[in-house]
Amino acid sequence: MKTGPQFYVTALLALFALAACTAAQTRKPYQTIPQPTLLKIVKAEDERRWDGDLRTFLNSPSAAVRSRAALAAGRIGNEGAIAELSNMLANDKDQDVRAMAAFAIGEVESFKGSTALVTALTNDSNEIRARALEGLGKIAGALPIEQQARQAELGGAIVEVVSSEARKTSPDRQVLLFGATAILRSRPTGAGATLATLLNSKDSRIRTDAANALARLRLKDGNAQLLDLLSTDSDPNVRANAARVLGATEEKSAYDKLIVAATQDKDSRVRVSAIRSLVTLKDPKAADVLLKYGVSITDRALKEMPAELNELLEIATALGRLYAGTGNPAALDWLNKGEIDLNHSAPELELALVRISPDKYLSSFGSDEPAARRKLQETLILHWRSGAAIAQGLREISALPATVENKPELMKSAESLLRAMLDYKNSDVKINSILPLHTEYGIPDVLRAYAAYKPADLQQFLRTNLDDNDVVVRATAAGLIGNLPPAEENTRLLAAALPRAMKDDLNDALQSIIDALAKQKNALANEALKSALRSSDQSVRKQASEALKANGEGDFSAQVGTVQTRNKLSDYQRALARIGKPVRAVVTTTKGSFTIELLPKEAPLTVDNFVQLARRGYYRGIVFHRVVPNFVIQDGDPRGDGNGGPGYSIRCEVNEVPYDRGAVGMALSGKDTGGSQWFVTHAPQPHLDGGYTVFGRVVSGMNVVDSIVRGDVIRSINVR
Repeated sequence: MKTGPQFYVTALLALFALAACTAAQTRKPYQTIPQPTLLKIVKAEDERRWDGDLRTFLNSPSAAVRSRAALAAGRIGNEGAIAELSNMLANDKDQDVRAMAAFAIGEVESFKGSTALVTALTNDSNEIRARALEGLGKIAGALPIEQQARQAELGGAIVEVVSSEARKTSPDRQVLLFGATAILRSRPTGAGATLATLLNSKDSRIRTDAANALARLRLKDGNAQLLDLLSTDSDPNVRANAARVLGATEEKSAYDKLIVAATQDKDSRVRVSAIRSLVTLKDPKAADVLLKYGVSITDRALKEMPAELNELLEIATALGRLYAGTGNPAALDWLNKGEIDLNHSAPELELALVRISPDKYLSSFGSDEPAARRKLQETLILHWRSGAAIAQGLREISALPATVENKPELMKSAESLLRAMLDYKNSDVKINSILPLHTEYGIPDVLRAYAAYKPADLQQFLRTNLDDNDVVVRATAAGLIGNLPPAEENTRLLAAALPRAMKDDLNDALQSIIDALAKQKNALANEALKSALRSSDQSVRKQASEALKANGEGDFSAQVGTVQTRNKLSDYQRALARIGKPVRAVVTTTKGSFTIELLPKEAPLTVDNFVQLARRGYYRGIVFHRVVPNFVIQDGDPRGDGNGGPGYSIRCEVNEVPYDRGAVGMALSGKDTGGSQWFVTHAPQPHLDGGYTVFGRVVSGMNVVDSIVRGDVIRSINVR
């Protein structure tokens, strides 16, 4: 991957991103709301409390107050607000308030709100119609599988509006953009033809979003146009999404153009998407071309660690698929060199080597099994990332096709090596007198890999690790126990592990244990679930309540209650004081600096949380643990394995700011699970809109964002 677009291109893209923001950006500013009123709204929102205060504000004479209260109702997500929000959508005198009511109904994701939204599709206001489409898409996407008829009904209404709008001489941009994503979420039958018509739009963002929906739905209706757009469109986002669609639909005729795009397009996002798509075409000729291209960029990618490394890893993954089972010596040689240079820390290389030649992969650890076991133990102890990557490679052997001649022998060997990595706990292993450093961070991958072989002693290892000191190891063990057939001993151990998990700073183990207990479906498990209703974490109480209801134990929703927020009055006042003021964060990394414009109006508490963490130096030295080219870079985990956080959770502040290129969002593992992890988007990601909090946008330095690779480090974040 190249270092990124030139400066003037980056500046233009930033301007386009700002222009693409919806009318929500020009609405009445929140500072027109009296501070005491806004404080009450934000506090209720933070506590997830739907009560008389907010109901009163929904009827305020101030349109700004009504709009902000409606947003709070949507964020809280209580079905009890649907009736009042529907009334606002139908009857409020202010158009902005009606549009916000539509957005809020969609956030609640209840079918009860669909009637009001369907009615709003005939509104004279394009913004209201657009928000109604958005809300219907969210509701349809959230419906359980047993309500497919309702989903089809809503999807049909969405397609009808989008098709009608597209036929207009001057169609509304917002209706088409929101409509394309609503189609993606609702997945209606026959939507491909409608999305294909949007590919003819003069607006590149509409073409981009239409292609994104076609790719995710795997619809080939627009393939003829996309073949042309792949090589002629001036917008790299359109070209990248065109490549995605052609791959997702396995368009064989696209081979030649995808090869050119994968190796010659000027934009790395397009090249990465084309590389991925060549894999799905399964044309073996692509392997030789990609290998040659990979070799040509290897020296710089491995020595200087620029963004080309991201591209190199994509090529490695592609070669693993295209050369699978061939034992191609040139590919193995190239991959082995990369494996050594990266110190076994890239799972993409391990997986590719296994797929191409599992025999040679296993033999690389040595023919002497005791020596191989010691080597793996040392790898895990000294470099947990390397141990985790190797574990993923060893796990892949269990997934090899049954046609692999010696698969039983390969599996036996891989299982033995994984067992050795787990055995390190039972020995006083010291390498050159160096004690293990965060070895436990690699254990979850080893446990998951070992479980894939279904060994006779699996339960023994899982039960042992259910008592581990590391919360993520315990969470992994509990999750794997939950995948096993219910057993009385497992129920007893899970119930015994629950009290300790309720005291953890992170709730990973607690949530995994609750999920595993729910699957036991016996009296002891249900009693343990009832004890979880006493957790101080509202999301945990809700999870336990839902599990008990599913197990036929009754309705415990009254015990879910509100959030016991850690915020005090001074915290709310500090967060709200930033509204209307410019707040920027300069993120300095090992690749350079980029600047984030924070959005305290749209997400005051999320911004405040980020600012407080940055000012105390929390992010200093933390690695970018996740980089998905043409999607996101992600940071903020002090562990570095994607599972860490600050020891608390914050509530989502989902808003109307779109996930354009350079949007800064809060990473989640479920609603209201944010903390310290955040991400920046490489390209527009409309499917994230209204699902993750946007709390900033990159206003300079996107070339640095594009150059970030996994393992790069934050040196500092300075808030101005």
